[in-house]
Amino acid sequence: MENGNGVSMVAKKPAKKSAAKKPVAKKSTAKKPAAKKSTAPKKAAPTKSVSKKTVSSKKSAPAKKVIAKKAPAKKVVAKKVVAKKAPAKKVVAKKVVAKKTAPKVDLKKVAAAKKAAELAKKVAAEKKAKEIAAQREKAAKAKAAADAVRAKAKAAAELARVKAKAAAEEKKAREKILAQQKKEQELAKKKADAEKAAIAKQKAAEKEVERLAKEAEKQAEADRKAAEKEAARLAKEAERLAEAARKVAEKKAKALEKPVIVKLPVQDGITPTKDFDLKFLQAQREMLHSERISLVGQATRLEDEANALIADAEMGDVQFDDEGGEGDTMVVERERDLTLSASARHIVEQIDLSLESIKSGEYGYSEHSGKPIPRERLKAIPWTTELVEERVGTFGRR
Repeated sequence: MENGNGVSMVAKKPAKKSAAKKPVAKKSTAKKPAAKKSTAPKKAAPTKSVSKKTVSSKKSAPAKKVIAKKAPAKKVVAKKVVAKKAPAKKVVAKKVVAKKTAPKVDLKKVAAAKKAAELAKKVAAEKKAKEIAAQREKAAKAKAAADAVRAKAKAAAELARVKAKAAAEEKKAREKILAQQKKEQELAKKKADAEKAAIAKQKAAEKEVERLAKEAEKQAEADRKAAEKEAARLAKEAERLAEAARKVAEKKAKALEKPVIVKLPVQDGITPTKDFDLKFLQAQREMLHSERISLVGQATRLEDEANALIADAEMGDVQFDDEGGEGDTMVVERERDLTLSASARHIVEQIDLSLESIKSGEYGYSEHSGKPIPRERLKAIPWTTELVEERVGTFGRR
C-alpha cells in the first residue's frame, strides 16, 4: 500500500521487530523538524504512529525472549530475518523524512495509511504469534519426542539392566545349585568311604580279636607251664631249705660238743684267736667284702635278665608254638638265671655269717667238729665253714 505522498507502507512492518534495536529513536529525531513546519493536527499523527510502533515493539519483544529461552535454534532465524529487513527500514525512514519535509500533506491519506499500517501490523503480529505458537508447538513436540526417546532409551537401559541382573541372579542360582550338588556328591562319597573304612576297620578288629584270643590262649598255656615249673622249683627250694635247716640244727646240736675256742682281745672290730691272728683275719675280711660286692652284682643282673624275659613274653615278642620252641627256651633260660641268682644270694648269706664270725672270734673253725680249717682252704673259699672231709651236700665255689 502507498499513502497519498507515494510512500510504501509495506516497508513499515519490520519496524515492530527493529524497535528493540533502537531504530525508533533515529526516526523520532528525523520527524521533529517536520513537526515544527506542519500544523498541530499533523503533529498528532506521527506521535500516534510512534506510540503504536513502540507498543508493537514492546509486545513483540517478549515473544523473542520466550523463543530465545525455549528454542535456541529459532533465535538465529529471527536474527537473520531482521538483518535482511533492517536496511529497508533505514531507507524507509529516510524517505519518510524526505516526504514529511514536503510542504503539502494529505491528512486523509495519512490516516488511511496509518490504518493500513496498523492492520498490517496486526496481521503481521497475528502471523508472528502463529509462527511463534507453531515454533513453540514444534519445539514442544521435538522436546516431547526427545523426552520420549530418552525415556525409551532409559526404559531400554533399565530393561537391559534388569535382564542382566536377572541373568546374573539366574547364573548365580545355577552355580549355587551346582555347588550344592557337588557338595552333596562329595558328602555322599565321604559317607561311602567312611562306611567302607568302618567295615574294613570292623573286619580288622575281628581279626585282631581272634589273633589276641589265640595269643592269650598260648600265653595262658605258657604261663601254666611256667607256673608248674616255678612250683616245682619252689618245692625243691623248700626241700633244700628244709635240709639246710636240718643241718643247721644238727650243727647246733654238735656245737655243744665243740672244743672251746681261745679268743684274744678285740682289735679293729676283729676278735683274733689262738689259731688265727689279726693280720690273717683282716686279709680274710677284705676278701669277703670284695666277694660279697661281686656276688650281689651278679645276683642282681641275673634277676633283671629273668624279669626281662617275662616282660618280653607279656609283650608278645616270643611265640609259644610247636615249631619254634622259643617259649620253652625262654623258660629254661629264666629258670637258670633264677637258680644262679639264688646261689649267689646264698653265698652272700654265708659271707655275711663269716663276717659276723670274724667279729665274734669264731671264724675259721668247722661248724661240725669245731676244729680249725686250714688257712689254704680259707683263702680259697673264705666263707667255708667245714673241713674237706666234712663237705657233704653244701655249695662249692663257682
